[in-house]
Amino acid sequence: MNNTSNQQELWFVTGSQHLYGPEVLKQVAADSEQIVAGLNQKGAICLPLVCQPTVKTPDEILEVCRRANNDANCVGLVLWMHTFSPAKMWIAGLSELNKPWVHLHTQFNAALPWDKIDMNFMNTNQSAHGGREFGFIGTRLDIDRKVIVGHWQNPSVQHQLDDWSRAALGWQESKQLKVARFGDNMRQVAVTEGNKVSAQIQFGYEVNAYSLGELTEAVNAVSDADINALLEVYASEYEVAPGLLTDSATRKIVANDARLELGMESFLNDVGAKAFVNNFENLDGLTNLPGLATQRLMAKGYGFGAEGDWKTSAMTRIMKVMGQGKTGGTSFMEDYTYNFGQTDQILGAHMLEVCPSIAAAKPRLEVHRHTIGCDCDVARLIFAGKAGPAINVAPIDLGNRYRLLVNKVDCVTPPHALPNLPVAHSLWEPQPNLEIAAAAWIHAGGAHHTVSSHDVSLDTITDYAEMAGVELVVIDEQTTIRQFKNELRHSGIYYRLKQGI
Repeated sequence: MNNTSNQQELWFVTGSQHLYGPEVLKQVAADSEQIVAGLNQKGAICLPLVCQPTVKTPDEILEVCRRANNDANCVGLVLWMHTFSPAKMWIAGLSELNKPWVHLHTQFNAALPWDKIDMNFMNTNQSAHGGREFGFIGTRLDIDRKVIVGHWQNPSVQHQLDDWSRAALGWQESKQLKVARFGDNMRQVAVTEGNKVSAQIQFGYEVNAYSLGELTEAVNAVSDADINALLEVYASEYEVAPGLLTDSATRKIVANDARLELGMESFLNDVGAKAFVNNFENLDGLTNLPGLATQRLMAKGYGFGAEGDWKTSAMTRIMKVMGQGKTGGTSFMEDYTYNFGQTDQILGAHMLEVCPSIAAAKPRLEVHRHTIGCDCDVARLIFAGKAGPAINVAPIDLGNRYRLLVNKVDCVTPPHALPNLPVAHSLWEPQPNLEIAAAAWIHAGGAHHTVSSHDVSLDTITDYAEMAGVELVVIDEQTTIRQFKNELRHSGIYYRLKQGI
């Protein structure tokens, strides 16, 4: 995964007070360090935790919050009340804190030592008491946050912390992401449009346009030696039809995409962009619509959106960062066509651009005719997507707010081969079924472009939406159309009132 730092970390901050004396505070600090060491050793959380000194006064709380704000490596904070930490002490710090935080409502010990409990034990281990006091001030300050309840050694608690940590990673990436636009949106298409200033205010990422002339210069500057070296990589990583890279005509076609890949990656790195869009209606100066090149750039971690869809491109990159270290894969996707049968299904694909990170088997490198936007032979990777649970996510600009729409799906292996389909594809069964899921998606104004991920959980997307302050709408196994339409109505009222008159 490109552009991720092994320096990124979570800060573990424990709240207490001086009331209980130095011996209790010494025990609080020791317990905090043991929790952090235990969680790091377990390795169930995608980021390391760093134990901060116990905070006992308003000034200490404000100081650690300010340090977190200014530390580029701090992705978020895990806040734990070991004892009773009077919540008025937290007002100034939480009011200034601009990093996401999670309230871990746990305690050091799991079972109670019934025959040894005295008042010293009760004062030292009163997380049940202190956590409720702390919870009040979060609610009183109207802060959206995650609350995780349970013993810190419980795998479920660690799993929830990992999900939240991945959302925090995505939020950090969102605030520093740059999306490069090569060409404008596809003409007359509504859902790929949007307000880029509003998006930057809401999500943090910036979207910048670059001319195809600039990109063409970078592509033409690629050396033949670098192209030949990349062709060797293709030969080693993919199934390649006999003669494809030895026949001069087909080798030239594949080399065109190798040149595009190297030139595009060089350009994106030069401008600091980790996501990009292009448009088949505007390819001036390029040999063809990038197929293999785009697939491989996505596999390296770049976000992509077709037909100028910069919102989906940004979300692809953000979700790739969320899923780092996992092997299920995340890809730009499009709902293409239905299979109505005993169990209704959706066949997803795109003209050329589906990320091989979701491939069920080793992709095949092939060359086929492409006739949309250009009429020429184009190299691409062909494969079927993995089976298993996944989510499809669509970011939508509704004019007065942004909505993240999510459908839980079950990807399946196609029941038959598709020998005449010259593109990568994925087959899935949406929850609760196609009839309800498609109707709900349409009622919600869902896009035909999505980000499809086997790596990112619904909980992570939920936490990200809270961090970004955007509406989240979910279609899952419990969805009914009547309930869903009421949810949309209630949500619309809430967000309109939240914006004020």
